[in-house]
Amino acid sequence: MAVRNIHTGPDGTISASRFYGLQKAGNYASTSQITPNQYFQSFEPALSAGNDVLYLCFSSGMSGTFQSAQVCAEELREAYPDRHIICLDTRCASVGEGLLVCEAARRQAEGYTLKELSRWVIQHRLKVCHWFTVDVFDHLRRGGRVSAGTAVLGTALQIKPLLHVNQDGALAVVEKPRGRKQAMKAQLSKMEQGWSPEMGKTVIVGHGACPDGAQALQAAVQERFPEAEVLTVDIGPIIGAHTGPGMLALIYWGNTR
Repeated sequence: MAVRNIHTGPDGTISASRFYGLQKAGNYASTSQITPNQYFQSFEPALSAGNDVLYLCFSSGMSGTFQSAQVCAEELREAYPDRHIICLDTRCASVGEGLLVCEAARRQAEGYTLKELSRWVIQHRLKVCHWFTVDVFDHLRRGGRVSAGTAVLGTALQIKPLLHVNQDGALAVVEKPRGRKQAMKAQLSKMEQGWSPEMGKTVIVGHGACPDGAQALQAAVQERFPEAEVLTVDIGPIIGAHTGPGMLALIYWGNTR
């Protein structure tokens, strides 16, 4: 199953395909964290309407956004003492965070209380495994994830670095396979070592303007893990700004954080 044509940006007008097309044309993008005021504009209306808020935030290991959310939440707790507002650091990113949010929403629909849901997220956030590769080094280099020397050498040797989101929610390079096929084998090997289908059979293949690679990875997952329920989704511009076109991600429930 493929999930595509999602638009992002301030006005919801930027498609993933257009964004990556601009990158392929030689353009670079940058990102900035959400401010406390932007959080206020989202949180305050919910509280004033008599609702509680549970916010699952992008990993603090990659952004200061979580700190902005906490600043806003603290101010709102004083303004709305009868309401509850909880901000949690998911230590996840992109479609990995999406997997955690979707499962939390399902449990909310089953009747979990705010505290029960918060406890569940904390207990399970480090069980979302993110393994991904990038096709080019330029965007990682510009984002400070790799050095200029590493980028030059990696490009020359056709290295497709295998990265993951670690226990602290930060990006880390784990292996340096050469070529797309070897990189994909490394991803599948990690899943074979640590996938826990009893926790959830949903597996997500995310890609940055790389539909052929995503289709090949999906087929490989389904061949090796027949019970997996695989979704193929676009990686949006926020993560794409740092990973560039050609990024392939494999997300699943497991113990190989």
